[in-house]
Formats: sequence, structure tokens, C-alpha cells
Amino acid sequence: MAGPNQPDTRILMGRIGAAHGIKGEVRITAFTEDPLAIADYDPLQTDRKGLSVSIAKARVAKNVVIATLKGVTDRNEAEKLNGVSLYVNREQLEAPDEDEFYHADLIGLEVRHGDGTVLGTISTIENFGSDDLLDVRLAGTRKSVYLPFTKAVVPELHISEGYVVAVPPEGWLEDAPRDPEDRDPDEAQ
Repeated sequence: MAGPNQPDTRILMGRIGAAHGIKGEVRITAFTEDPLAIADYDPLQTDRKGLSVSIAKARVAKNVVIATLKGVTDRNEAEKLNGVSLYVNREQLEAPDEDEFYHADLIGLEVRHGDGTVLGTISTIENFGSDDLLDVRLAGTRKSVYLPFTKAVVPELHISEGYVVAVPPEGWLEDAPRDPEDRDPDEAQ
């Protein structure tokens, strides 16, 4: 992991989910274009200190990868890995084409109106089964809202300059926060 002043050079490749069967297989949600490509990276780093994993066998079932991990031989061991995020160092990946980027490149970028006014900062990118959503922490508040990550809503990416230009949909800022915990404490109840 990166230190307090060092950028994290890892790219999130997937996340281990529930155990599958009794022989130690796990379900993996892969964030790679080809889901089985996650098995090409060995070993995969994790978000658990001192833990890395290697995929011995993998197959696709519905929308997940079913994988056998080296050293994991039963369901109990597999269950302990539920929720573990899988990473590779950026250097292990091919450089993206000119008009491509990794989602990790967007985290921390400012979101600006066309006139340069700062709306907020991208904190994460989510996908709940449809299009990607930028989780934007609004400038000067603790409020966080989703912004659809489409060409119409985010027409310009200036990654090397540290910002994206957004044209939020009508009423975007008036929508209620996603979660009561995200409410600005100064808002009236």
C-alpha cells in the first residue's frame, strides 16, 4: 500500500465473493474486460496485509469467475477470503491507448462545470449492473452524489491535468443523498 504522500500504483482487478461448493473454490467479480484475464496475473496482491493469491484454475459462470486458489482446499478457507480485493501493480499492465484509461486514473480528479467551477472530487466509481457511476464528493460539503459516467454527462476527460468536465442532468444536485449518513449536518431535518 502507498504511504500518506505516495500514490497507490495498484489497479483493482477484482473482488473475491462467497465460497463456491465444498472444495475451496471462490466466486470472483472480475473488473477486467475479459473476466478470465484476471487469472493471467500471478500473484494477485490483496487488501489484507501479507496476503497474495494465485489462481490455479478459473471458469466463468453467469456473471462471475469461479476460481480455485493455490493453497485453498476447503470451504472454510474460501469463506475467510470473502470480500478481499485483488490488485496488480500498474507496471504489470499494458499502457492504455490514447483514448483509454483505468478507472483508478479517475479517483481524486476534480469534477468541473464547463466554466471551470469545481463541483467536487471523484471518490470512487461504482457499477450496480448498468452504466458506471462516478461517486462525487461535492466541494465544500460532506455530501456525496452519483453522477452517470456517460459521454453526454462527462464529455471531457483531462486526466493529466487532474479534472473532468461534467454537464450534470437536470435536478442532479437537488436529489436526496444516497445514504442518510451522507447528509450535511448543517441541513435542516
